[in-house]
Amino acid sequence: MEFTYKPKGVCSKLMELDIEDGKIQSLKVTGGCSGNLQGIARLVSRMEGIRCGYKSTSCPDQLAQALKAYKASQT
Repeated sequence: MEFTYKPKGVCSKLMELDIEDGKIQSLKVTGGCSGNLQGIARLVSRMEGIRCGYKSTSCPDQLAQALKAYKASQT
């Protein structure tokens, strides 16, 4: 299933996820900045709450929000 999420308050403009059986098969992020590198380093642990510079959010944090939105849309 393809799921599209528009991040809020960050440099990335669009996140497109392909999800099958509850697992992310692919992810495409349009736009973004150095906060993405922090997210990659923390993928194995936790993405939610990562900040990018002075912003209260980041692209990885917005990806966590996208996953929450996807999960909510399935219930």
